[in-house]
Amino acid sequence: MHPDEIAAILESDGMTDEHIRLTYGRADSFSLAEDLYARVERRHPEPSAPSAGAWHSELWGCLLRGLVFALPGLAYVLAAPLLAAEHGRFGLPAGTVPLLAGAVTGWVWNQALSHRAYTWLGLGDRPAAARALLTGAPAGALAGTAVALVTAGPGEIPAAVFAAGQSLYLAAATALLVLGRERALLCALLPLAGAVPAFRWDLPDALRAGLLLASLTASVAFAVLVLRPGARRGAGGRGGPPRTASLPYGLFGLGSGLLVLHAGVADTLVSGAGAVIALTLSMGPAEWLLHRFRGESLTRLRTLTTAREFRRAVTGTLVLCLGGYLTVLLALTLAATLAWPGAPWPTLPRLATLLLIGAVLWLGLLLQAFGAVLSAATVCLLAAAAQTVQPAAGPVAAGGAAAVLAALTCALLVRPTAHRA
Repeated sequence: MHPDEIAAILESDGMTDEHIRLTYGRADSFSLAEDLYARVERRHPEPSAPSAGAWHSELWGCLLRGLVFALPGLAYVLAAPLLAAEHGRFGLPAGTVPLLAGAVTGWVWNQALSHRAYTWLGLGDRPAAARALLTGAPAGALAGTAVALVTAGPGEIPAAVFAAGQSLYLAAATALLVLGRERALLCALLPLAGAVPAFRWDLPDALRAGLLLASLTASVAFAVLVLRPGARRGAGGRGGPPRTASLPYGLFGLGSGLLVLHAGVADTLVSGAGAVIALTLSMGPAEWLLHRFRGESLTRLRTLTTAREFRRAVTGTLVLCLGGYLTVLLALTLAATLAWPGAPWPTLPRLATLLLIGAVLWLGLLLQAFGAVLSAATVCLLAAAAQTVQPAAGPVAAGGAAAVLAALTCALLVRPTAHRA
């Protein structure tokens, strides 16, 4: 408290200058306030430290999310014989184009929708968040289905039908994940575990289709149950945040999704699938490391006294978290290669490109978490566009994007003001 504030309190209590002179021997309220300020020892209580078990509980939650991100990949293993066709396009297996087009559409739409729903949750209005998901998720499923049907070529209708189911699943999964129902989504995905024997043995087509439909039906059913509060009258709440605020998040979903697809379709199909599995599984540890960086930065903000010390500590934490994520990604890539039957061992350039893409994704997610989503989206889109125009430029594009995002991250996050809650 400043001496002037003490003087204001004294005057508000009716202590006039004359009373102060007669009683305390001071000229006026300001003199008495300065004397009191000098005499009273000031104690500033330390903020309470975060619980030691917080990271442990958050780790399991993030690992669970990483698992539910990766399990849908088993659907492609089950559906592969059902989608077989004679001719593909652009050097890709038949049916790949509608599948990719539908998936990218879903990623873009659901990233933007997730941001809008999370904004409602941040405002403390869970029914409004459910309402946003209830109206936006079906629209996203219809958009993904329409894009898949439009891009389907001759003989690719089965793939377009699968893409429609994929779009419906993405809509349901978005609702469940945003509202914190990861366990329900995991239960819905359990039928896909039937794909494990398909790695070694041929399964009947009816069994494959039944497992896919069971998982999709369960996902949609759980989502409908979770979204029931959004159907109530008045669940829309206030006018809400502007919809344009969610557009950069959709663009980031487009850029990051295209980078992941480039990692999947490059080289051979088998090694590409292993790369996508590794990237998808790594999103759980990536999310935990983002939380860890945030928490460690706030701890440094509480304990350090100079901007130079803070800058040095945050830079070290950033290097450790990014290095930890890339180590996890490398381990998952090698594990996926060993587990996938007939997968070739990744070459050093291929592995380096994958790690660079991983760095781009993690740094982009970090910038997005601190509100610099438009910068992250722009860099990811430019890197994805460069790889689309010239696939051979993949390592250069990914490396350039990683360098730019690293520079942006260091410039933004070493400032103490960027970490204020």
